[in-house]
Amino acid sequence: MVLRLEWKKMTMLALTAALILPWAGAGLQKARSEACPADAVLTQECELKLIALTFDDGPRRSTTTELLDGLAQRGVRATFFLIGEQVPGNEDLLRRMDEEGHQIGIHTYDHVMLTGLNAADFSAQVDRTRTVLKNALGHNDFLLRPPYGMVDDGVKRRAGCPIILWSVDPEDWDDKNTDRIVEHVVSRAKDGDIILLHDIYPTSVEAALRIVDALHQKGFYFLTVDELAAQRRLSLKAGSTYLNFYP
Repeated sequence: MVLRLEWKKMTMLALTAALILPWAGAGLQKARSEACPADAVLTQECELKLIALTFDDGPRRSTTTELLDGLAQRGVRATFFLIGEQVPGNEDLLRRMDEEGHQIGIHTYDHVMLTGLNAADFSAQVDRTRTVLKNALGHNDFLLRPPYGMVDDGVKRRAGCPIILWSVDPEDWDDKNTDRIVEHVVSRAKDGDIILLHDIYPTSVEAALRIVDALHQKGFYFLTVDELAAQRRLSLKAGSTYLNFYP
């Protein structure tokens, strides 16, 4: 109950900030200007579209660092769902994510399916990771993404925060084919989508940056999950599951 109350309070503060910070107005307006030249005829293709880029299974120093460098060059914020056991020794990467405006979430301690777990085992995966992240960053406003997207009533009841799934999944872990991953995402992306990738594969990092470039050209603007929800005037609720934020 304490976690849910704390999350609700922090979510309301985050929503308020997201709606009044300069980037929320000026940043989106700048993106619209870049997507639509002054002499362009306004069309559906010229309208700015909002999307969330998310990454699972990190951090991994080599690939996550390369990804953060590429996102910084492009002025893009993403959401990272991290594995707790991979945090020790990589705390500087977490602090960099946080300082550069990325959002950080929980992906369990060692990538265990959460469905069917009792309270103690669930806590060992989620609450333990929450504590690791809080110790590294000094705050406690983390989203949850269950491994494999598997959710049951127990997961919803014990989550203590919103549960974030996805609407576009190129299964980049499978063949690790960069061209296919890029084509899959770019051809399917819609306003309000949540894209799932993994920052532990070099092929996925390359694909992610190519996806950003291609979708920028199509008028997409990248936000964190919380930022995208705020733009849709949604207050995320602990224990609720979200796959997208379509208009």
